Amino acid sequence: MTISRSDENKAQPAMAALFVSDLHLSPHMPATADAFFRFLDQQAAQARQLYLLGDIFEYWAGDDDLDDPFNRRVADALRALSDGGVALFWLAGNRDFLAGEGFARATGATLLPDPFVAEIAGRRILLLHGDAQCTDDTAYMAFRQQVRSPDWQRAFLARPLAERKAIIAGMREGSRDAQRGKTMDIMDVNPDAIAALFDAEKVTLMIHGHTHRPADHRSDAGVRHVLPDWDCDHGTPRGGWIAIDGDGSLQRHTL
Repeated sequence: MTISRSDENKAQPAMAALFVSDLHLSPHMPATADAFFRFLDQQAAQARQLYLLGDIFEYWAGDDDLDDPFNRRVADALRALSDGGVALFWLAGNRDFLAGEGFARATGATLLPDPFVAEIAGRRILLLHGDAQCTDDTAYMAFRQQVRSPDWQRAFLARPLAERKAIIAGMREGSRDAQRGKTMDIMDVNPDAIAALFDAEKVTLMIHGHTHRPADHRSDAGVRHVLPDWDCDHGTPRGGWIAIDGDGSLQRHTL
């Protein structure tokens, strides 16, 4: 699946598109949220497109949680951006894959499948969150297959919101406990899975998040850019984004 803008002949902002992921927004990390709101106002508003590549929220329990004051504040900020003319795209992560059509309507975002090939500034870019390529983590892959099932999601979303939040809190605690016993290599993407994805999608440029290990990887298959996570509430602030300008050049930016 590809997407492109048909009005390339119109005057364009300096930045054709920005890419961010892994903000893990929650009311418990107010400085990180404030940094994101500033990013929307100062950088994203000057771009033509903004791609949110997963784990924007610490968790998403369902679109009926839009009434939560913090969630509404984030949704309203995204809506202001899209109403201002910035095309907004959402690709789900492992924390916020339950965002659906209600969230899309509230924010003005277009929901994308994972993976997704975007055509931007004359370049074909493969976008993904990155968790599906962590194939060495077999326990997580089994869990992912379960919760991405439409039947599981329908049953889960049929539960009361408070019950869903309690279940998610238990899942998050279980995930933290499990990660303590895993090596970083197991929780990183598998090179063979990445190579297979390059080959299947016939691209040579990839952007993803999830691993919290920002880097630029070059191989015979192509170039893979990994986005950073954001945290401005604990120690030295970290975070950033990747930008692509009108001539197709990519740049990294840090907070």
